Amino acid sequence: MAAPAKAVGAPLGARPLYQEVAERLREQIFNRELEPGSWIDEQKLTSALGISRTPLREALKVLAVEGLVTMKLRRGAYVTEMSTQDVSQVYHLLAVLESDAAGEVARKATDPELAELAKLHEQLEAQEAQRDAFFRTNEEFHARLLHIAGNRWRNQIVNDLRKVMKLNRHHSLFRQGRVAESLGEHRALVQALLARDADKAQALMRAHFENGLAAASGG
Repeated sequence: MAAPAKAVGAPLGARPLYQEVAERLREQIFNRELEPGSWIDEQKLTSALGISRTPLREALKVLAVEGLVTMKLRRGAYVTEMSTQDVSQVYHLLAVLESDAAGEVARKATDPELAELAKLHEQLEAQEAQRDAFFRTNEEFHARLLHIAGNRWRNQIVNDLRKVMKLNRHHSLFRQGRVAESLGEHRALVQALLARDADKAQALMRAHFENGLAAASGG
């Protein structure tokens, strides 16, 4: 007769409190409830969240590693503010990493995987006038392309860079007319992917980020 199973403690889905706090703060930063450059009032937050300073400070360390928070000696934590150089460097790295991924997808993706990307692009086409929905589907498209390319280290770096990019006050898609331009760039990229033209897909993805940087910089 088999021995009874041992109790395993906390449910598998449970997360440490500091991770929950980090997620709450991350949302507040992305929603501009905590503005770039603003000081994070720890006392106010602990009171509002009903927690002690320990999980809050652990959460701030997580966000600091992600680049969303900057810790200043004897001054506390601040929401990171993106300089022009920061924006340029982030776009440059995203262009390098995601263009490489696009080439990989064109070479190695299965037909169903390419069809999935084409379907996501169709959603983008339908959401051109719905900015929030367009943003979400655009992120999903890029995330899915990276997943199909299949390099978890690249995915991790890109994920962190995209979090930081959300701090930019002048996000490329905010510029008048940029959504339509971005959609056209995606359209050409999907055509190159479906044609399995790796060199063209790679070049188009790089150009997509270069154009995004120009838009974000007011160019």
